[in-house]
Amino acid sequence: MKRALFAVAGLFISLGAQAQLTMHGAVQFPDEHVFTRTLVRFEELVSKYSGQKINWVLHKNSELGLEKQYFEYMAQGKAVDYGIVSPAHMSTFSRAAPFIDAPFIFRDLDHWNKVLDADLFKPIADEINQKAEVMLIGYAGGGTRNIFVNKPVRNLQDMKGLKVRVQGAPIWSRTFAAIGMAPTVIAYNEIYNAIQNNVISAGENEAAGVEQMKFYEVAPQLSMTQHAITIRPICFSTKTFNKLDKNLQAAVLKAGKEAAAYGRKAESSEDEQKLVALEKAGKLTRVNFTDRAQMKKLADPVMDAYAKEIGADKIFAQINAIK
Repeated sequence: MKRALFAVAGLFISLGAQAQLTMHGAVQFPDEHVFTRTLVRFEELVSKYSGQKINWVLHKNSELGLEKQYFEYMAQGKAVDYGIVSPAHMSTFSRAAPFIDAPFIFRDLDHWNKVLDADLFKPIADEINQKAEVMLIGYAGGGTRNIFVNKPVRNLQDMKGLKVRVQGAPIWSRTFAAIGMAPTVIAYNEIYNAIQNNVISAGENEAAGVEQMKFYEVAPQLSMTQHAITIRPICFSTKTFNKLDKNLQAAVLKAGKEAAAYGRKAESSEDEQKLVALEKAGKLTRVNFTDRAQMKKLADPVMDAYAKEIGADKIFAQINAIK
C-alpha cells in the first residue's frame, strides 16, 4: 500500500498542465489536533493565493509513519510534500536543527514570540534546506512542555533517577541527564505502552499531545516543569518547490508564514484550556514543581556547551539578549 502511495505521489508533478496538481501532506494526528488544523489552513491559503485548483491529500493519524519518516520522504522528494515536523527529527541532516526548540531556551511565551518575530533561526533553516533539501516555511507550535509521570514529582529530589522518555536529539538526553533524570529515547507511538509496562515512568509533552495520545491514562500526574515551549516548523520539500511555477512558489511561502502564525496562536491559547478540561474530568492532576530555577541552572552549562559544539553560540547569545 505504501509503495503504491509513493508511486502516486511521485507522479503528480510530471503530469504538468494536463492534470490537476496533487500535493501530499502528512501528520500524526486526527482532524481536531492543532497540527492537522494548521496544515489544512496552509492548504486553504495556498489555493487562495495561487488561484489554482490543487488536489490536497493530507495523510492523517500516522498513515505514512511518524514525523521522522515524513522529513526523510520530503528530503527524498517522494510521498510527502509538506508536513509539520519536530526539529529533533531533523538532526540526521543538521546537528543544529534540534536547537530550535531545545529545553530551557525560552523564558516564556513572550520571549518565544519575540525570538520567532526576529527570525533568529534563519541560519539553521538555511542549513537544513542546504543539507536536507527541506524548507522551513513557517514556525507553528506554542505548547508548553511538562513531564507526565506515574507518580507525583514535586522537586529535584523526586526527579532523581526518573526514567523519562525524551526526543531523539542528543541535547534532550544531555540536559535531562544533567538534571538528574535517566532519559531514554523511545518512539512517540510506543510511549504509552512503555509506561504501562514499567519500561519508563514518564515522558514530556505539551497539552495537545498528552490529550491526544491519552498519556494521562498511564501517567496521570503532570509535573509542571515548563521546561520547553515547542516550535514545530511547517516543512516543504525543496525538490517539490523547485518544480512549481513562480506564482505557486510565492503562494506556498506566504501561506507557510500565515498558517504557522495561526497554529502558534491556536496551540498557545488552547494549552491551558486542555489542561483545565482534563483536570475537571478527573483524568489528570497538575503537580506544582518547585525547583524549576534549579533545574534550569543545571541545564544551562549543557546548553552553552551544545550551542558552541554546533556553531550556534551566536544565535544563542542573540536569543538570550532579547528582553
